[in-house]
Amino acid sequence: MSKNMKGNILLFITAFIWGCAFVAQRTGMEYIGPLTFNGIRSLVGGFTLLIYLFIRNKLQKNNRLAETSGVIETKLVDEVDRANEIITNPPSKKFTFLCGLVCGLCLFAGTTLQQMGMVYTTAGKAGFITALYIILVPLLGIFLGKKIRLVVWLGVVLALIGLYLLCVGEDFSVNKGDVLVLLCSFAFTIHITFVDKVSQRIDGVVISCIQLFVCGLISVPGMILFEVIDWKLILQCTVPILYAGVLSCGVAYTLQIVAQKYTEPTVASMIMSLESVFALLSGMIVLKETIAPHEIVGCIVMFVAIILAQLPDKKSK
Repeated sequence: MSKNMKGNILLFITAFIWGCAFVAQRTGMEYIGPLTFNGIRSLVGGFTLLIYLFIRNKLQKNNRLAETSGVIETKLVDEVDRANEIITNPPSKKFTFLCGLVCGLCLFAGTTLQQMGMVYTTAGKAGFITALYIILVPLLGIFLGKKIRLVVWLGVVLALIGLYLLCVGEDFSVNKGDVLVLLCSFAFTIHITFVDKVSQRIDGVVISCIQLFVCGLISVPGMILFEVIDWKLILQCTVPILYAGVLSCGVAYTLQIVAQKYTEPTVASMIMSLESVFALLSGMIVLKETIAPHEIVGCIVMFVAIILAQLPDKKSK
């Protein structure tokens, strides 16, 4: 299996986790405010990755000891390549922290604006507007000197049509919530583009851990100033917080950073936009929501768009 395919599979898993997280987000909003929910889930995700990094460092030390004593261990090729890359060209602590800080600021802006926007607009409209990053990413790439293949542009257009059919009804209108979610889409666009620029030079898990702590800590002042913190309600919201924190934040955002090493940002953004499809399916299963015929068509168009975007050009063939 090629590295590009591995990256795409990881992004599909990421989209699935994020899509199911919409159910957790909607459930969590019944108990606590958006800043409280995002702040706690980000800190939970950060501590989850901190535990993982501690275990990983311990295993790496044991592996080095085993190798010096002549014990032969089997490792994945990707892990060996990554280890050699870090040894030969290790990123500085300052560079790593700055990357995590930038990612954390973008993540805080994106997740908070999305959560606040869902107070005033429907989940379907929020999903569509958020997923506009699939068109904003290649547009930003043009300004950064990147060329976008024609087949990818066709996939982008089809993806937008599919998302429209999937998420938007006949009474589409612009309100405060729509504007907030639109701003969140710009934040995610910057996040995806920045990760693409630095993904080859950083440890994805470390950066993800830093960005989650940055996002969580920035949320704390807003929680205290603008929302009522009721620990009884927070405890009643334990399951949504744990899902959104451990899986959506800790696992999915790490998979995104790791997978983007092997996938071009436009294709990556399109695959991740499938979170809208998975959000719809998880809503049907968990929340017993119904699906309209045009939404089914939207799902089909989305998958066609993803396939088109991954077709190689003549030079690649």
